[in-house]
Amino acid sequence: MAGLRLRVKETGARSWVLRTMVGARRAEIGLGGYPTVTLAQALDYAREALHKIRMGADPAAERRALRSTVDSTFKKTAEDYIKAHRAGWKNPKHAQQWENTLEGYVYPVFGNKHVRDITKTDVLAAIEPIWATMNETASRFRNRIEMVLSYAMQKELRPEGLNPARWRGNLDMALPRSGKSLRVKHHAALDVEGMHEFMKALAKIEGMGARALEFAILTAARSGEVRGATWDEIDLKAGVWSIPAKRMKASRPHRVPLSAQAIKLLKSLPRFEEVEIVFPGKEGKELSDMTLTAVLRRMEVPATAHGFRSTFRDWASERTAVPSEVAEMALAHAVGDQTEAAYRRGDLFDKRRELMTLWAKYIETPVTGGNVQQLTKRRTK
Repeated sequence: MAGLRLRVKETGARSWVLRTMVGARRAEIGLGGYPTVTLAQALDYAREALHKIRMGADPAAERRALRSTVDSTFKKTAEDYIKAHRAGWKNPKHAQQWENTLEGYVYPVFGNKHVRDITKTDVLAAIEPIWATMNETASRFRNRIEMVLSYAMQKELRPEGLNPARWRGNLDMALPRSGKSLRVKHHAALDVEGMHEFMKALAKIEGMGARALEFAILTAARSGEVRGATWDEIDLKAGVWSIPAKRMKASRPHRVPLSAQAIKLLKSLPRFEEVEIVFPGKEGKELSDMTLTAVLRRMEVPATAHGFRSTFRDWASERTAVPSEVAEMALAHAVGDQTEAAYRRGDLFDKRRELMTLWAKYIETPVTGGNVQQLTKRRTK
């Protein structure tokens, strides 16, 4: 058929195009990629396009209008990409990681923007805020943006050309390389002195994410341990939270002494029938790892959820006289070498209970001078 061509790009990608006249102008109409679209199908599509043109329609304009619908936003395109590739990912958590990073860092910036209109400026707006402090995370979701936009090009949802999320020859000109960026090894943490005011403000924030963050701070636990907590792990009467080994970073069971404040918080939570998760998200499922971060962003607090463990450790070192191993065990860190661990059969639970009680009292008491510091040192001797 006259005008039907198979275009071959430098990358090796092949697609069918129909070159013809639409009114007084020359047009090139895409008919789909090869071999997904066979020669026979391309011929049928070309005949259909030519018939529409003879009837006064413009197939290219119709396609542009179709792509302008809400179904072609970046968020919808990313969801389609994940759905198309989910079965091929060996690790089931891979899809969740994709969803969490895009939900936390990308969708708030340009998730509702049409995928064809995403520019380098948009990509930088999502990446730059955390490029220096969370370089690994930023690099990971930059790559995911690039893959979604490449997918959109293959689906003809955006024009061919330079992918605005590509690193080499593009973003590497606008951002420092990872080795030269201001990378920090420690999670951003709040100063000890600011904990009382922060906790007051946090208590006013509604939502399960805020309550989970509050509980994580009171227990000095990791975000994942809190988000995955179930009611059968918690003994409110004894004031103990028993986390099984499978949910611990060190693969060892860990008991967390609950302060009166932590117990009060748990008792205030709603209980849902057939939902065992203590801090459930939508449909009773576990909160995403970005939920607690979203709370901090909403409060405009320059810290991470994990950073409050550092704040707790600073407080224990600087404001109390507790032995280092007590604070380390409270954080579920390994203490000493293997020989020392073999001889230490206990988990210093009673001492840790006193420490967590002091921590809860510290953060609920306004700092008025040296009173709190003196109290903690006197009580822990």
